Amino acid sequence: MTAYLGGSAFQTVMDNPVTAYRQLVQQYAKDLNGKVVDPKIASEEAKAVFRAAPIGASLSGVMPRLIGVGFKRVPKFGILLGISFIVGDGEVGMVAATGASILSAPFINPIRMIEKQQRAFFKQTGNTKPIMDILKEAAAKNFTPLFRGTLPLMGHSLASATLGLVGQPRLQKWIQKEVGAKTSIGSFGSNLIASAAVSPIYIFVTNPLSRLEVIMQTNSISGKSIGTMEAVKEVVTDSKAFGLRGVFRGQGIGIAKAILSLTLFHEGRIWCMGAFKGYNENNGYVYVEPVKA
Repeated sequence: MTAYLGGSAFQTVMDNPVTAYRQLVQQYAKDLNGKVVDPKIASEEAKAVFRAAPIGASLSGVMPRLIGVGFKRVPKFGILLGISFIVGDGEVGMVAATGASILSAPFINPIRMIEKQQRAFFKQTGNTKPIMDILKEAAAKNFTPLFRGTLPLMGHSLASATLGLVGQPRLQKWIQKEVGAKTSIGSFGSNLIASAAVSPIYIFVTNPLSRLEVIMQTNSISGKSIGTMEAVKEVVTDSKAFGLRGVFRGQGIGIAKAILSLTLFHEGRIWCMGAFKGYNENNGYVYVEPVKA
């Protein structure tokens, strides 16, 4: 569990600028008047925000994401590993991934909502929205706005757990075994190849779901909420105006982010596991069979 959390914290800090940029590209699908705009214009507006405030934009949302490593990852990984232990031999499988995706969503969604709200009005104000302001606005509505987007999140989380936590490690082991035997490729190389292979599939599945989350979670908390079907209608309208480019806004940067995130997460996780194992062996907490002369 600690290794998973360590990998998550490392990934969160390193990939935050890409995460922020992707949200803005998807969020700026509509202008301030609510009119759908060309994906190229949305991309230019996102770049303009980063040029105007590179540090602020890059760090926007990182604090709730780091806090979320505990609030989000402990329930998700705890349920994931717990179900894996109960139904199998401890290996993470589809049953565990499905259970973790559904049961952890109520813990994860408020953090994702706060993260997106911090960046939601960057174009208008030039600053991230303080977490306390977001919580005060949510408190005025009994905190129910923090659960906007929970339904698409479940689907997103299922794809993430299935492909990122189940598929990628298994593919990495296969690559290291088959390719590593014929080349000098190491753990990092096989990790990168596995992430690059899984990421396009992952983004193809999750990008429309990510669009729904952004639509539902970036409108004003004090205003009228956008339901799942209303968000779907917005994506359909976008697709009618701009075809697949409208549906898959942020697809390219999403693939780059997924490769980066998966690689960083598993590298951090593997490093933590090795460090903890070495610590336990050095301090006599784990029996190590003596080397025979």
